[in-house]
Amino acid sequence: MAEIANIRGIKKDLGDLLVEKEIISAEQLLRALDKLSQEGHDKRRRLPQVLVEDFHVDHDKVYGEIANYYAFRKLEISPESMDDENLAFIRREMNNLPANVKTLAMDNRVLPYAEDLERPGRLLVITPDPTKREVYIIGRSFSFQKFEICYVRLAQWQELWQRVNISRSGYASLESEAREGMAEDIPEEDADMYEQVLEEEINRSGLVSLVESVFIDAVRMGASDIHVVPRGERKTEFHFRIDGKLTLWYTNMETRAEAVAAVVKDRAMNLDRFERNMAQDGFAQFNIDKKTVRFRVSIIPTIGKELKSKYESIVIRVLQEPLFSTRLEDMGFDRFSENVFRKAITKPYGMIIVTGPTGSGKSTTLFSALRTVMDPSLNVITVEDPVEYFIEGARQVKLNPKLDFEGALRAILRHDPDIVMVGEIRDRQTAEIAVKLANTGHLTLATLHTNDAVSAIARLYKMGVEPFLLAYSINIVLSQRLMRKLCDRCKAVVEDPDREALLKLGMKEEEIAKHKIYRAVGCSNCLKGYKGRRAIHEALYFTKAIRQLVLKAGESIDEEVLREQASKEGMHTLRMSALDLLKNGITTLEEVASVTVEDD
Repeated sequence: MAEIANIRGIKKDLGDLLVEKEIISAEQLLRALDKLSQEGHDKRRRLPQVLVEDFHVDHDKVYGEIANYYAFRKLEISPESMDDENLAFIRREMNNLPANVKTLAMDNRVLPYAEDLERPGRLLVITPDPTKREVYIIGRSFSFQKFEICYVRLAQWQELWQRVNISRSGYASLESEAREGMAEDIPEEDADMYEQVLEEEINRSGLVSLVESVFIDAVRMGASDIHVVPRGERKTEFHFRIDGKLTLWYTNMETRAEAVAAVVKDRAMNLDRFERNMAQDGFAQFNIDKKTVRFRVSIIPTIGKELKSKYESIVIRVLQEPLFSTRLEDMGFDRFSENVFRKAITKPYGMIIVTGPTGSGKSTTLFSALRTVMDPSLNVITVEDPVEYFIEGARQVKLNPKLDFEGALRAILRHDPDIVMVGEIRDRQTAEIAVKLANTGHLTLATLHTNDAVSAIARLYKMGVEPFLLAYSINIVLSQRLMRKLCDRCKAVVEDPDREALLKLGMKEEEIAKHKIYRAVGCSNCLKGYKGRRAIHEALYFTKAIRQLVLKAGESIDEEVLREQASKEGMHTLRMSALDLLKNGITTLEEVASVTVEDD
């Protein structure tokens, strides 16, 4: 302890107290202090932040002790017990803040809770981190002359925030009387009046801010998709797809579903706000947290119980540029798959095919491969529909009504390419042109929707591509899935794992005895016990033996023979890759069974 106390003249303080309370070790404190000294003052992080963010120390243990240390009042709150009046109070106070202070409050997890019953006229301000200087700035900005900063546990604050999440926009704080007197039954034939009513409803509410806050929340939560689903005339649900699973984020019951859809359309390009009878595709782009984020918007008309209403389901794909700074070594390859994939993409010609369902990370893998092999001396051309990410150094072709996929590929053949990414192979024409590119000295990258690597060969064969072309044009077929990772903070060992299920998945008795199996628990740091995803791969590398098997195909490709030969040469199946994650404590038995069901 004396060693710690002498570092840079630090006397016995909060860090020493956390060590005494056995919340952290002396070694952790030394490493955290060293990290702070390396960061310098510009980062403005404090010791508790470093301990929680970098060393994964329990948030509530650290900040609970801080609350005791600085004598902050601790509150135990039950978000479920908050009635509409309490929630309205919180929203009203938040909505009355200046816009910049309101953003500051959201970023620093600060909420007005209630008036202090023991000292009327004093506002209780709650936060899971009461030591931030910004909390005092925010507290002075509420309508109360006096305030007291109180500590609450992070999970309780987050639960309460979800109930008042709409306060980002000030939208839910509107009194119900604001909607009274509004025409409920608008004749369908009176379209102009109907649109006018919707416009008035949008203007009267904070619906624009609500929609924009949904975009922001989705990016900050790491969601891959936003689903806007109408469930009734005045009920719209917002779902986020996080780590591959849809999660209900907010239910709006304040305005018409058509008004919500109209505001979403207004935020995007290439969408007709007044068209409600056909599918539409558009895009949007915003600067969020100093990063440019693109969104792809898909809209389809749906029906509901209220036939007079014209509902639309909206799915918004979140496209964050930093995703494609991923290096191949960070993609989660097993050793065999990474070695053969690198070998395949560094050849001067041939096809690289990545297979898997929608949302399995195929594009991430292809863009990472491009980043690995791109060179200023190479002409790299991509054909995409639509172009979702901009690649520095590549020439990206966007399809349009006058330039279809087949026409673009034919044009590329005359455009002196070295590397071509053709996106998804959809039919025989695109397959044949892609194969032609690969056979004429070009490295060609493409995706295909199949269950595994071997079945991709059979799919191309059924499309009409000749076996000899397949045999000599393909370098590798990589099948890929994404599996949810267990939260490192809360995962727990399964005391009595289901041996029969593990054996059925492919584990051996000695492996079950040797490895610990973990289960999902759930905490404030994750979503139902999972946080993040990890790719698993199945790499079918075209060796001489594999090429000969494809070349000798008769009326059909013998997938089983191909799979056996590839396994002899070292290929890991998707199930084997998933079991490696299970044995290493990265995922769960349930996730392995769910993601690799096709291997049963």
